[in-house]
Amino acid sequence: MRAARLWRRCAAAAGAGLCLIHSAARASLTENLAVSPAAMSMGNAVTADPHGLEAVHFNPAGLSKLQGHTRADTVFGASIRMTTSFHQPDGFDVGGFKEDPLDGTVSAHNRQAIFLPIAGVPNWRMPIAVAAGLGLAFNQPGSPWTFATSVYIPQAVGIDRTKNPDDPARFDGRKVVIQRLVYASPSVAYKVSDTFSVGLAIPIAHQGFALDTDMRFPNKLIGIFGKLQEAWCGDNGNPLDAFAFGLCGGGKEGRLDPFKKAGNMRFEATAPADPTFNIGLLWEPQDWLGFGAVYQSGSRTVLTGRYNFEAEPMFRKFVEGMYSSLLGPIAAATLGLPTSIPENQSGNVTLVLPFPAHAQLGFKVKPIDRLQFNVDANWTDWSQWDKLTFQFDKQVKLLQMARLFGQADSSKLVIPRGYKSNIHYGFGSEITVTDKLKLRFGYEPRKSSIPTDKLDLIAPLPDMKVRSLGVSYTTSDGTRFDIGASVAKGRYKVPANASCNLNCTDFFNVIYNPYAGLDVQGETVLRYGGVTMTHPF
Repeated sequence: MRAARLWRRCAAAAGAGLCLIHSAARASLTENLAVSPAAMSMGNAVTADPHGLEAVHFNPAGLSKLQGHTRADTVFGASIRMTTSFHQPDGFDVGGFKEDPLDGTVSAHNRQAIFLPIAGVPNWRMPIAVAAGLGLAFNQPGSPWTFATSVYIPQAVGIDRTKNPDDPARFDGRKVVIQRLVYASPSVAYKVSDTFSVGLAIPIAHQGFALDTDMRFPNKLIGIFGKLQEAWCGDNGNPLDAFAFGLCGGGKEGRLDPFKKAGNMRFEATAPADPTFNIGLLWEPQDWLGFGAVYQSGSRTVLTGRYNFEAEPMFRKFVEGMYSSLLGPIAAATLGLPTSIPENQSGNVTLVLPFPAHAQLGFKVKPIDRLQFNVDANWTDWSQWDKLTFQFDKQVKLLQMARLFGQADSSKLVIPRGYKSNIHYGFGSEITVTDKLKLRFGYEPRKSSIPTDKLDLIAPLPDMKVRSLGVSYTTSDGTRFDIGASVAKGRYKVPANASCNLNCTDFFNVIYNPYAGLDVQGETVLRYGGVTMTHPF
């Protein structure tokens, strides 16, 4: 009899597993990485078995498993380390310039960055990012209704490369923060029967975005202009230049060089209250078998904030020189160049930053009483990140230089992304050592939603393998401690001209390919962990 029961459980596990692994595993960026220590220790495969108040996010129907009044306090810590190297291949040439000063350099020693509501991004560097969460659930004994709310972070990437002022990755993000903080999530679950529950949560989030990056434009046309200046102006200028196009009028500072720093741009924008919804189903036909599903709606989040552009002397002096000559103003007007470029220009900016919809389907099975396996399939609609458009309140003079390359409207900046919507899987196992102690193991092969031909250093998140460990201990008074730790590693290699978000040399790919013609490769390592204390109150 017992052997037959075990066989049935194994057969159910195999059948459900085949259903979930029907298509090739692809995947994700930042979703679910650090929502719950218990979930992360199970490879985030908890849709069919959420461990307490994490159900608000992973499956609101799971709240129906809570009894009485429950509180959960969570503390998280995370670090991200990125190493990137740059190599100049044979035959390298950008408009006649054949030596990129970044050749052979390495970017390392980055730190974390966070976005504080109201305060913004702190200036101090953080060896580790720390966050806290709080959850509350209310259930009257015998009632099929459970109500809850929770504070958590469903999305977070923060990179700080400001320690080294000459860090070669500074041209694709000196500091980058994309963070979503859910500060209220009114939720309800209803137990339809002993085996089936439904649930709904309304997360209300603060969305923050910050980008601080130096800029350079290794473009062939800029290189050709620079070489023309070298030939026409020489070391001491050319007296005939005043009667021509003014290529020498800007002096040595106005000499164009595709590898020089052209400027710096900074954005900081927020959406203080952005609601979405989570709908969940939980079916447990047997004590040893369960199925769960959740749909988390997305949002076309509208962020508003401030921008600032700083222009280095190169373009400013170049334009001044052209407009101080006889024929230069005619040529500049024909090319659509600005009459002048201020050293600083700032104002208001609006950005639509889609928060992608997410769906998760999972099952759990216990082949024996003390061993449980979970498998989840995840889909996230990252295809909404096809491009990001920054709308400014005025024409940005520095961006008017891009009219040469087909960027007609300098009141907006369009940054291509080209991300993909894919499916990936999470796997978890739980071993019950004693009635009070459980051990957990998780594994997620997260194939990136960023194709190799769209990879850049703003979000260098390649295919990553996430391995996790955890432990759960319940004290005699009913307090449960869930501890989880994860390590995620991924490597990337982007040969020259392989990604037009990074290193293309095509004439019209000026925004934005700061490493045009270079081979770029690196590694991203995330280490994160946390503890949750769940107890009745």
